[in-house]
Amino acid sequence: MELFYGIFTGASVTLDAEESGHCIRVLRHRAGDEINVIDGAGLMARCRLVDDNPKGAVAQVLERFDGWGAHPYRLTLACCPTKNNDRFEWFVEKATELGVDRIVPLIGERSERRIFKADRARKIALSATKQSLKATIPAVTEPVSVKAFLQAEENAGPKMIACCFEGETPRTSILDVLKGCPEACPDITVLIGPEGDFSPEEVALAVARGYTPIHLGPSRLRTETAAVTAVEAVYLAFI
Repeated sequence: MELFYGIFTGASVTLDAEESGHCIRVLRHRAGDEINVIDGAGLMARCRLVDDNPKGAVAQVLERFDGWGAHPYRLTLACCPTKNNDRFEWFVEKATELGVDRIVPLIGERSERRIFKADRARKIALSATKQSLKATIPAVTEPVSVKAFLQAEENAGPKMIACCFEGETPRTSILDVLKGCPEACPDITVLIGPEGDFSPEEVALAVARGYTPIHLGPSRLRTETAAVTAVEAVYLAFI
């Protein structure tokens, strides 16, 4: 199944130059062909091409499917970018395929990478959304410090911070936390630290803000592996 991303205006949808080029030049669709288009916010529509301009194709909406490919939770995965940017981009791709709603690049006290450009990650998220047959593109925010994120984030659902050490509040398994979630959980937040882990001060602040310290099992995981493992744990808990 081919999916394209477009901008909807009433009963029509327009593809940007990149999507139009792929649709018209690469896949050789022509006016009259039916295509499937997502709006990135949960809508998938069956459409008919009316203008096969490779720089701005236009299609007529024939049938709409709201909430297409959706999951019964909203997951924010806040993760410190890895020193090797390719590894973080791999995480963005796999997390999107599994099901995540917002990806927040965190800058921690021990972060080795403190500069992160979100534009490329957003393109990867778009591609992975289409590949995994979803209609909602996860938001990839601009970087924010761990402390700023903790102080600003308001979420009444389960909030977890993964760390590699035992603090004053003992860690529990992410699976145990998820077992206590209702079937339709509105909001879940998971924090994953940098290669050097969160600092004790960051974990203490998170606990004070209502976060549960968690572990992801006995294995020592790379940052990007831990992040994908957390996303998959949430995904499997609700499918």
